[in-house]
Parts: sequence; C-alpha cells; structure tokens
Amino acid sequence: MEKEFEIRQKVKVIAIPPYVKTAEPMPILRPSSVIKLGEVGVVIDRRPGGYWGVLFQKGAFLMESQYIEVVKSSENNKDTTEHI
Repeated sequence: MEKEFEIRQKVKVIAIPPYVKTAEPMPILRPSSVIKLGEVGVVIDRRPGGYWGVLFQKGAFLMESQYIEVVKSSENNKDTTEHI
C-alpha cells in the first residue's frame, strides 16, 4: 500500500535512495548525498509513477513514498523550508 501525502505537508527522509531525480521539467539524476537521512522537506506536488515532488534545502527532488514519512507535529526539526 502506497503512502499518500498532502501538498505543503512536511515530510522527512526515512531511507536514502540509491540516487535522486531533480523535480525539474527534465529531471536530472543526482547522487543521493544531496539529501540526508532525517532531513525535512515540504511536499510540492504529486508526480506520475509513484513520485512526490519534495522541496529540501538543496532543491526540489522526486521521492518515492517508501523513502519519506509525515513529520509529526510534536517532532522538533530543523526545517529550513519555512518560506513556502
């Protein structure tokens, strides 16, 4: 069962994929080191193929739901994407 998220919902990285795709019109593969385990981002859109566009500190990337989970409101995080 695939997880569902809402636009503007905060999510955190719970597993690092082997690589990440940028959330640009022409996605580019980037090394997984551009995101960190536990990093918090904001869901910006839903993409085909089970991907979610997520804005992190170093840019927007396409993430599969198995690699992210919703940030609980009680969690204390270092979110740097408050400008959204």
